[in-house]
Amino acid sequence: MNYKTLIILLVSFLLIGCSNQQQTASEPKQAAAKMPEKEKSELAEKPVPEGFKSPFSFDYPEDGVKGIYVTGPTVSVSRFDELLKLVDSTELNSMVIDIKDDFGLLQYQPEEGSPFEEIGGPYIKDPEKLLKTLEEKEIYPIARVVVFKDNHLASERPELSFTENGEVWKNGRGESFVNPFMKEVWEYNVEIAKEAAKMGFKDIQFDYVRFPEGFETRDSTLEYSQGDYSDVDKDNVQKRVDAVTDFVAYAKKELEPYDVDVSVDIFGYSATLPEAPGIGQNFSKISANVDAISSMIYPSHWTSYFGIEKPDLQPYEIINEYAKHENKVLDALENRPVSRPWIQDFTASYLGAGNYKNYGKAEVEAQIRALNENGIDEFLLWNAANRYTKGVDYTPLTP
Repeated sequence: MNYKTLIILLVSFLLIGCSNQQQTASEPKQAAAKMPEKEKSELAEKPVPEGFKSPFSFDYPEDGVKGIYVTGPTVSVSRFDELLKLVDSTELNSMVIDIKDDFGLLQYQPEEGSPFEEIGGPYIKDPEKLLKTLEEKEIYPIARVVVFKDNHLASERPELSFTENGEVWKNGRGESFVNPFMKEVWEYNVEIAKEAAKMGFKDIQFDYVRFPEGFETRDSTLEYSQGDYSDVDKDNVQKRVDAVTDFVAYAKKELEPYDVDVSVDIFGYSATLPEAPGIGQNFSKISANVDAISSMIYPSHWTSYFGIEKPDLQPYEIINEYAKHENKVLDALENRPVSRPWIQDFTASYLGAGNYKNYGKAEVEAQIRALNENGIDEFLLWNAANRYTKGVDYTPLTP
């Protein structure tokens, strides 16, 4: 497959909505809070706690992370108890819990005086109690922090975003992004990650570590700053790649004193290209700077890739082909991170009749089996509504 064909497939792939976000209408929306403008120095000057020690004790799962996604609203309702039982009674052992959501808002209320106090939310009412429960049940806690997709910060600080005709630019879904070139945005998000580490989370998972989809068609029309990268003698594609990669390296270094792993969510197709030209994701460069890489490889989100015409109908085959490719890319790295992909536990009926199938026990197990057969033992299940298939064997290769 030549590069031109890959780009055509990439564009098609993005048009069907390859996003880790599938908000459901039933999920409550958090009211927008007004974040006071903070100078760069106010966030950067906070000292690392001397001799920092996590308030809770979590061991990394012996058989590798096998987790589910949990929103802040779900933590606050009785259904969370069902998810605790699901993990407690199966081979699952981890939860990825929203700390900063897709709108740029926290899911808990920070302490009074925190620079993030006014973007706090009501869902995780007692973080200490939550972490204590997870510790008692030996459920490994991963904090999801959405980085550059941030409606709230973009609205409050347009100079940190992208503007068009004097207004903050929004994509077709009404979403705004903040600018990965701006190091103030880096610091802002990493400080939130540090707060999650201090709560007791053992892994900080950064999501939306990228520019908006299709940015290569807008980079010369939108108004925005390139910050320190404006003087770099590279084309705009490489500048974007540098900005995204540099953020990940910065976050990893800043979080080292907090004894947490750093992981990043990334589009699955990024592993099949030298780099995604618009969004600035270079799979190899990002992977070299994290402890775990989480490719979003939902069968429904692929177009006709790897010779498979309708991937959602063939979950084993598409995951198997992807895993083979990813292994080759990761094996070429000097420091290979853990592969911990996001897989599909939802039905993609939006693809239309003949292009999707109802996902249940067989389809989830097929994806896990494909990973396991390629030596990938870790995975995360995505369902935006946090409703997961019952009766799944999460270790299908175990005799």
